Amino acid sequence: MSNATNSSIAEKQPRVRFSPQRVWTLAMATVTQLVRMKILAFLVVFCLLAVGAGFAFSVINPEQQLNLLKSVTLGALQIFSIVIGVVSTALLLPKDMEDRTLYTILSKPVPRFDYLLGKLLGVLLLIGGGLIVMDAVLSLILWLRESMVFEDVVTRMRLEKMDTPEAVAQVREIVARQGLTWNLHWAVWAIFLKAAVVTTVSLLLSCIASSTLFTIIMTFCITIIGHGHALIREFFFQPHLSSAASRVAALLLAAICPDLAQFDIVDSVVNGEIVPWAAVYDITGIAALYVTVYLFVTHLLFVEKEL
Repeated sequence: MSNATNSSIAEKQPRVRFSPQRVWTLAMATVTQLVRMKILAFLVVFCLLAVGAGFAFSVINPEQQLNLLKSVTLGALQIFSIVIGVVSTALLLPKDMEDRTLYTILSKPVPRFDYLLGKLLGVLLLIGGGLIVMDAVLSLILWLRESMVFEDVVTRMRLEKMDTPEAVAQVREIVARQGLTWNLHWAVWAIFLKAAVVTTVSLLLSCIASSTLFTIIMTFCITIIGHGHALIREFFFQPHLSSAASRVAALLLAAICPDLAQFDIVDSVVNGEIVPWAAVYDITGIAALYVTVYLFVTHLLFVEKEL
């Protein structure tokens, strides 16, 4: 009798649909799972090699030296943050199904949205942690390199009897503009935002596709298309469609494939240009919108998915 009463009481208790603590637990478990797969170590090792490559080239111009260092390292961070996000997300769901971890989690019961959000958050925490570490390393190296470049140029100017106060001040200004500034951190933030959008796309495709390889290939194809929105609009939409139809086609393209070129502020940072706060706010809002919409669609598909 008591068992029946307890069962009826349990059935009457409201079921928790969303739990931040549960999502955080799943995210931490995902980070642990990915760390065991040596993904973070691979990212750090490659980026350290890229930093070394930035020092390997001998360039006389101080501006070119600092530009090369920033270009190589930020480019490496951009490529491999996307690679890590795509590969990690494409592997997580099939691996959880293969290990039957997914069935154990969902039988708790855990809402499927909590599971998806926890997995996505775990991947983003791993990418963000790796980018923070590499941002700190790059900032330290760039600061040291900035001092070294300035001293080398001034020494060379002294030997050539060209170290006038005006010339030294000009070199100092160039080195300071191309050296360590807050713009470097904004570039890393933009890299993280782009990786977050691509990772969410990969999560969406992993709920549709039955093959991990197909998910990875399709996500990279969407990433390539996302970087070429301007070319597609210029060569395919504008010459053949009216202005209204071209705008509609551009919106549909942006809905299917995110416009990743909006996050490309790395070139501006490498060239020493100042990134305004408004641009940072804009790309953050755009990334949040993309992630929210894609995650919502992923949840709709995952709820209907037969496991």
